[in-house]
Amino acid sequence: QVQPVQSGGGLVQPGGSLRLTCAYPATLGSIHAVGWYRQAPGKQREAVAGIIRGGEIKYGDNVKGRFTISRDNAKNTVFLQMDNLKPEDTAVYFCHILSDSDFDRRGPGHWGQGTQVTVSS
Repeated sequence: QVQPVQSGGGLVQPGGSLRLTCAYPATLGSIHAVGWYRQAPGKQREAVAGIIRGGEIKYGDNVKGRFTISRDNAKNTVFLQMDNLKPEDTAVYFCHILSDSDFDRRGPGHWGQGTQVTVSS
């Protein structure tokens, strides 16, 4: 099973910034969508941000204006820049890569291993 590799995250004070990185293998081929999700203790996993084929970008209501998702297609990498972090942003963050092949056959896509982000003073 192909798994994207995440890096970044850690402990930051409220108002601070962090950047998450997700590197996926070129063997996945053309990509339909990339995204970031998060899961806080006792809560369901929620969508944070995503880029869909064609360039459409979407953000969860809780992060609009503070988080920015971007891609480097040449390096098969997805980023999540998180600014003005709040304690309620504390969660494990996961990247998700959906290839065109996954999309065509309605496959589940590929999840990163997860990265802890803790916002606390």
